[in-house]
Amino acid sequence: MRTPGAAAALAELCARYWAFQCDENPTLAIMASAPVTHDELLRLAPADHERRATTAKAMLAGMSAISIEGLGAGDRATYAILRRELQELVDGFELQAHRRPSLYPLGVDVGVAYVAGMVALQSEADARRWLNRLRRIPAGLQGLVESLDEGVRAGLRYPRLVIERTATQTLGVVGTPPRESPIFGPFLKAGPRGEAFAAITEAALHAIEHEVYPAFRAYVTFVREQLGKVARDTLSCMDDPQGEAFYREQVRHFTTLDIDPHEVHRFGFAEVQRITADMREVAAAAGFPGDLAGYVRRLKADPAQFAPSGEALREQLESVCKRIDGKVPEFFGRLPRTTYGVTSMPPSVATTQPPALAMPGPADHSAAGQVWITSLPDRCPRYMHLPLALHEAWPGHVMHVALTQELDGLPAFRRHGALGYSVWLEGWALYCERLGEEMGFYDTPDKRYGRLEMEMWRALRLVVDTGIHAKGWSREQAIDLMLQHMAMPRPTIEAEVDRYIGLPAQALAYQLGNRKFRELRERAEARLGDRFNRRAFHDALMAAGPVTLGVLDEHIEWWIGEVERA
Repeated sequence: MRTPGAAAALAELCARYWAFQCDENPTLAIMASAPVTHDELLRLAPADHERRATTAKAMLAGMSAISIEGLGAGDRATYAILRRELQELVDGFELQAHRRPSLYPLGVDVGVAYVAGMVALQSEADARRWLNRLRRIPAGLQGLVESLDEGVRAGLRYPRLVIERTATQTLGVVGTPPRESPIFGPFLKAGPRGEAFAAITEAALHAIEHEVYPAFRAYVTFVREQLGKVARDTLSCMDDPQGEAFYREQVRHFTTLDIDPHEVHRFGFAEVQRITADMREVAAAAGFPGDLAGYVRRLKADPAQFAPSGEALREQLESVCKRIDGKVPEFFGRLPRTTYGVTSMPPSVATTQPPALAMPGPADHSAAGQVWITSLPDRCPRYMHLPLALHEAWPGHVMHVALTQELDGLPAFRRHGALGYSVWLEGWALYCERLGEEMGFYDTPDKRYGRLEMEMWRALRLVVDTGIHAKGWSREQAIDLMLQHMAMPRPTIEAEVDRYIGLPAQALAYQLGNRKFRELRERAEARLGDRFNRRAFHDALMAAGPVTLGVLDEHIEWWIGEVERA
């Protein structure tokens, strides 16, 4: 029986957890437009991680006093999500995850640039606070170095390739003139605001050049000289102490599934075969029956597939996004109260990143969301534009996160927890790529091939990530497999494989999540028949908020039941 006491106790614990999360993770607080009592951007020192694990243990103990039987269905979902997040903090600390954080491609340099993209300076106080946060970056980097140094002494090692890529990427970031740096971007967006604001702006430029950049260069020196001298030539994270348990924990974190990596590997190969058959049909429709390789060669050699410049590429993607926006209301009953733009990645970032990245806007709508498109046209041929736009913008990441931020009936930690649920986030975005078929956008063989290539990319990730980390594959083995099945340029594939080496298991989230979203769609259609409503189904998916795949399944099963009983 549902009891008010249990619900109230859970709500109080959720509020404490959210305050704790905002204090410990300033990036999350900025994205949620939540107040923070300090100006730190990075809390990565050993003491920070130990404090988080200790607090999480205490909160887990407090959860044991809350009767699950006394909670309603929505609160039970919240209880399950909260327990998972707290347990992950404890488990990650015990597996020394803080001593072996990802340095590449989503290292601290890219992370700081990412959060800067969500900052809007509405006042002189805002500007001064961002200046103070910039000045705190050196201390934050020192905390990260201390954690990494503990890892070295504990016998943890990075692949030599990751060390090289980390140094190159970070030096590229600090090689950018301060005025063009992403972390100075909030001042550029703000524009002229008077003499006091101008003085803060100049102080920020000085801080970037004389405090932040030297700190990042010192960090690179540590990476090269301390991490580099003990780096290993092997690629698998399993080659480190507690490596197998660490990889399994990463798989659980990114997929929310307790699944054997070897099972994932087999499923990935099956998906590759399925998608290849579909690609052959497209090649035949394009005039290449029985010759998929010939069709792919034609695509790769077609100059019309490549924009003449980074600026032209950005404009092309903007045009595609606008066409998609016009169809979205036909597929969703609820739309977010915000908008988004398309901007080019700084060249220093583009060389190591995927073709596009989403940067959701802050919850208070003080800034628009952004889709970062690569500034390297050879990394993003035209046949990729539609699925990329559907994935990153609307109805994918930017819209998904914006709608989630508006779910006022959920506790704040859930409403603003999207980035912690990769399989939910990426699975939805990949579902949206295929939704473009229902929208009528894939009207030529080249466009249909583009969608299939993007799905092939995600299927190959299942094979390659598990191949590298669970089966001992070499880098060339992984690259060769992807080249055999995709038209994607080799430099992009190389950067992708290096990403899987440096960020174990994250790449598994996409296709495993997509499988669940497609499965839920098929179940709803089969059960409801003529009563199935596409807009209502999509609204139900959005209403779940950030969840594990198990909780999402339960939510949609409840929704189907409600429609059946209506």
